[in-house]
Amino acid sequence: MGRQTLSSIALLLPLLASTTSAASDPPRPRGVGPEFSKFYKDPETFTCISNPSIKLDIARLNDDYCDCPDGSDEPGTSACSYFSPLSPPQPSRREPGSFDETLALPGFYCKNKGHIPGYIPFTNVNDGKCDYELCCDGSDEYEGVGGVKCPDQCATIGKEWRKQDEARQKSLGNARQKRKELVAESTRLRKEVEDRILTLKAQIEGQTKKVDALTKSLVEIERAEKGKIVKGAGKGGKVTVLASLAKERIQELTDNVERVRKERDAAKGRIDELEAMLKRFKEEYNPNFNDEGVKRAVKAWEDYAAQDWPAPDAVRDRDLDEILKPDSESAIKWEEFETVEESDVDVLYQFENYLPDSIRSWVDAKLRDLRVTLIENGILANPNTDSPESKVVTDAKSQLDSAQRELDNDKSELTKHEEDLTKDYGPDSIFRALNGRCVNQDSGEYTYEHCFLTKTTQKPKKGGAHTGMGNFARIETVTVDEALPADGRGLGSGERIALKYENGQHCWNGPNRSTTVILACAENDEIWKIVEEEKCVYRMEVGTPAVCGVDVKKSSTPEHNEL
Repeated sequence: MGRQTLSSIALLLPLLASTTSAASDPPRPRGVGPEFSKFYKDPETFTCISNPSIKLDIARLNDDYCDCPDGSDEPGTSACSYFSPLSPPQPSRREPGSFDETLALPGFYCKNKGHIPGYIPFTNVNDGKCDYELCCDGSDEYEGVGGVKCPDQCATIGKEWRKQDEARQKSLGNARQKRKELVAESTRLRKEVEDRILTLKAQIEGQTKKVDALTKSLVEIERAEKGKIVKGAGKGGKVTVLASLAKERIQELTDNVERVRKERDAAKGRIDELEAMLKRFKEEYNPNFNDEGVKRAVKAWEDYAAQDWPAPDAVRDRDLDEILKPDSESAIKWEEFETVEESDVDVLYQFENYLPDSIRSWVDAKLRDLRVTLIENGILANPNTDSPESKVVTDAKSQLDSAQRELDNDKSELTKHEEDLTKDYGPDSIFRALNGRCVNQDSGEYTYEHCFLTKTTQKPKKGGAHTGMGNFARIETVTVDEALPADGRGLGSGERIALKYENGQHCWNGPNRSTTVILACAENDEIWKIVEEEKCVYRMEVGTPAVCGVDVKKSSTPEHNEL
């Protein structure tokens, strides 16, 4: 059914209720709706509805001439069809002059018993066409112009309409339920963001303290390193050099042991395979076949197998495993030798050993602080300037860098989530649950894709690069006024939620592509229509349960007509 038929339900429900109370009234003239019957009760005189000073003989009703300035004397003819409800009517043939009134009646009333009553424009009355969509009882063609007769089809049309309406109502019920689920999902997702924010704030507080502590520790370590005694010539003292050489040699030997062991295991595997082949050969050869070469080979295998070979030493293999482990208890702790500091002047400081314990640590600290102060003020040269950074300093810096990265990442994530909580996700934050969800529609040589709050895309079916039609910018409202298709897959009229996508791929000799996605109620997410309104400026009509029942500035379209 068309939009006019559907929208007439809301208008005429009060009229149906008043039919019973009006049963005792005289019959209404042709084309008069029940809400206007009170103006047509006088059996002798008719008073123009908008001009009560003008009274007519009842015989002048529906005489195919306009006598009233508002056309109310011709409810059942097309005589006043040139009057427009939106503009002043023109002069009538019977009453020359200029009228400043508009039509008092909405149109020709069709009773449509068995279906929904409604009004049809006066221009459609007796035009030789059966307007079953608006007037299924055919009463608008009572004169049979051109031999056209319009049998009453209300029973059949009404039955089919009720069937379709039942399906629409069921679909609308499903859509409402889906919207409830989307709202619940959106609430859950928001709660996840809020919980994550609380977790991040706690983590940031802890990470900040950790960074502060590591920063302070690094300063103390670097200061302590500066205060150390001058090292021996080269990269270290004798112990350090010997330890370095020994470490390299032992590592070389360890690598060779591991290599030899792997080669041994590989050779053993091949021997086991060859022994299995010879054993199978001895078991399967034919002793009656007089081949001396074969017999000699079998005899050699028997002598070989009879030898007493030593069994594998499992204990020795376990020892090798332990030696080859880098973190075994027997492994040498090279860092203990690599950090040994020695100098020819160390003996000068041995006097601390002769001091009482009560003042030894105090003297040591004062001497180190004095050296650091002299180095920092340029009085003494930094003995470690040309030396590689010590491992303890390197490790301290690495720990600080790692902690700082974690802190920065947590702060960045916190900012993102806090911005998300202030972002517009539409009524009930419904689009939070749809964020990133995509829907596609084939249209000719292209497939169009809409990803909620993300982007719109045009994809060629025959291959080639995809075209970005816009990236999400904002949620807005637009006013539409369109006829609603019978299947309900359309916008109808009123205020609609729209998603604006901008700054898409640049259009040759034109602007960057942009798309306005206008939403209407539907049981499922689906693209209904794509139109290029201007060069590279697109309009996409999309159905979704997300907007079902949403009052956008008091939409003029009845909710039950959206599906």
